[in-house]
Amino acid sequence: QVQLVESGGGLVQPGGSLRLSCAASGSIFSTDVMGWYRRAPGKQRELVAQISSGGSTNYADSVRGRFAISRDHAENTVYLQINSLKPEDTAVYYCNAYVLRAGVYYSYWGQGTQVTVSS
Repeated sequence: QVQLVESGGGLVQPGGSLRLSCAASGSIFSTDVMGWYRRAPGKQRELVAQISSGGSTNYADSVRGRFAISRDHAENTVYLQINSLKPEDTAVYYCNAYVLRAGVYYSYWGQGTQVTVSS
């Protein structure tokens, strides 16, 4: 089985920063695209950022320039550096990873970590 474990969420003031981490563990041959999504209260889950195995990145327009996604292949870990936080960034942030197992890629999700931006 594969598990994704997120950490790094919390309460932060507007303009502050956080670094989210997501570590994949279990029966993993390799990981392809890894990413972060978020679900704000009363809204649908949305893509925040993705990073391919080759390092190509993709960001939602609302976070481009403020958020930075990176990954550590050796540790099967993806990070999200969040800067210049705004109240509208308040959401549960979920990690997603496409994991290669027995020749097939499967999509896995973490349990989510709460980010609250408030003064």
